[in-house]
Amino acid sequence: MAIADEKDNKVWGLLKLPFRNATTTTTTSRSSSHNNTHHYRSSQQQQHQSLGITSMDDGSTPRSNSSSSVSSVTRSLLPARRRLKLDPSNKLYFPYEPGKQVRSAIKIKNSSKSHVAFKFQTTAPKSCFMRPPGAILAPGESIIATVFKFVEHPENNEKPMDQKSRVKFKIMSLKVKGPMDYVPELFDEQKDQVAVEQILRVIFLDVERPSPAFEKLKRQLAEADAALEARKKPAEDTGPKIIGEGLVIDEWKERRERYLARQQVEGVDSI
Repeated sequence: MAIADEKDNKVWGLLKLPFRNATTTTTTSRSSSHNNTHHYRSSQQQQHQSLGITSMDDGSTPRSNSSSSVSSVTRSLLPARRRLKLDPSNKLYFPYEPGKQVRSAIKIKNSSKSHVAFKFQTTAPKSCFMRPPGAILAPGESIIATVFKFVEHPENNEKPMDQKSRVKFKIMSLKVKGPMDYVPELFDEQKDQVAVEQILRVIFLDVERPSPAFEKLKRQLAEADAALEARKKPAEDTGPKIIGEGLVIDEWKERRERYLARQQVEGVDSI
């Protein structure tokens, strides 16, 4: 009986051996998987921390530590919003007349909801100037600015239309709180708020050849001249007219004398 029991125990032990190995293998694989997952999460957290991102505790989508950094990047990628609408949009047309001072015109409209100051700059301040050089526009207000330029004679017998002027103009804008007097120092005091609206190139037009651009330029120059003349005229006085002191006294004397004369006539008739 002892021998039989001993054999049975050995057989039972042999039968249990595969299950023990399987359990050990499963436990080992689970432990290895857990370690790999932990290692992956640790490496992922290190990467996120190096990028300034932290994972949420519930395993959801990572979020940024600093929303301001993301917003600043977004703002840098987005195009700057224009405050002014220009016509022409990116060019200044000048009639080509060598040896003369010629004019160009550009319509500037405030397309924003606040007051905006604008300012001209040029790469050739000795031969070019603008009128007005700057101003403050109310929302929806527009103005036609006139630009003056001296046209030099061509070099090396170049054709007028083949010339490429190196002169450029720049229009800058600045948002202001409300109506105020324009002073150029506004752009120096708030440099970080100044925006470059457009850089304008110079295009010459042949005065002997009619073109839509030349006809439009003449219309804009006529409007600019009319607006300038209107600003020069004094405001009409719609209030009551004040008569000079001497005239008032003379008129009162005349009325008094007529009244006395009438009284004398009436007195004579009643007698």
